[in-house]
Amino acid sequence: FQWFKANGYAPLSAGKIFHGGSPPKEARPAEADTFGPPGVLQPRPKSKFVTTPDPHPLVDWGVFPERDEDCFDHDIATWAVKQLRGPPKGPWFLAVGFQHPHVPCYAPQKWFDLYPADKLVMPQVRADDRDDLPRFASYLHWKLPEPRLKWLQENKQWTPLVRAYLASISFVDAQVGRVLDALRDGGLEKDTVVVLWSDHGWHLGEKGITGKNTLWERSTRVPLIFAGPSVAANAKCDRPAELLDLYPTLLDLCGLPANAANEGVSLVPQLKDAKAARERPAVTTHGPGNHGVRTEKWRYIIYADGSEELYDRAADPHEWTNLAKDPKFAVAKKELKKWAPATSAAPLPNSNGRLLTYENGVPVWEGKPIGEKEPF
Repeated sequence: FQWFKANGYAPLSAGKIFHGGSPPKEARPAEADTFGPPGVLQPRPKSKFVTTPDPHPLVDWGVFPERDEDCFDHDIATWAVKQLRGPPKGPWFLAVGFQHPHVPCYAPQKWFDLYPADKLVMPQVRADDRDDLPRFASYLHWKLPEPRLKWLQENKQWTPLVRAYLASISFVDAQVGRVLDALRDGGLEKDTVVVLWSDHGWHLGEKGITGKNTLWERSTRVPLIFAGPSVAANAKCDRPAELLDLYPTLLDLCGLPANAANEGVSLVPQLKDAKAARERPAVTTHGPGNHGVRTEKWRYIIYADGSEELYDRAADPHEWTNLAKDPKFAVAKKELKKWAPATSAAPLPNSNGRLLTYENGVPVWEGKPIGEKEPF
């Protein structure tokens, strides 16, 4: 926001752009000129639909509310449509943040109707999928409230959860469609760069869990779609990318000066030619010392205790077979390890929620050491 504003753009923002809502009033003038509805969770029923092992109120799924108009994300789209019907004069930057899909997984009935339970295509899983994983892999999601696959299967909730998640996606797809329709109806699409992305993925039983706190493909891969001037039409690029690349890419597409503080690289070469080379793999960090490196062929993971995972994505797209201990892949693993950050920034003072650290050879979850024999 600040960089675009300093370069003559009028920034507008609504929804989940700033996590948990808009920034404090005193900080807003430095960000967007106009703020719409903040990013808040969708409305909830008086009580949970599903009694999960952890009673966390957000870990729930089902049909709610009755109408799209009763969902907060519908309000976000309505606000965005209004802005596009009367956009600022001169260049503008419109950020629209939706919550869906997000726990609780709620959507009106018509979106569930798109996914009949008896025709649902379920995620592909293996019962022994965790047998070749280092124990440290479990610490990233050690005591989170999202239920494990085993509980979902035993309580006949796996299909309802997957169905609710898909319904949530279709609901928010419709809201995105309303915004894009307004862009087109206003004759703005030819002069506007459009980017659609998500902040993280979500396990729906893969690796035996639900949730997002992992370095595997299901958690770290997100939709990333560009359209507009200088973007090849109907192209698909298989090069790995980072969300850090969004900032320099937008500056590049808009002809603005680069920001030296950016750590990402512009994706414009790939947007013009999907086969263009990329100078480095994509790296994801989840907590101090835990890193994932993704190339077109490989996913390599190294945890804070030095344990590793290696997957041949071309031969094993589900990441079912950990090759890290196989000496045949020592050279490939060594090359990938070079891209993992050598150091990690320390957690912010007083941060503790969902925080995993590794202190003097002991894993620590939210301030409490994890025992060697504690069950997963």
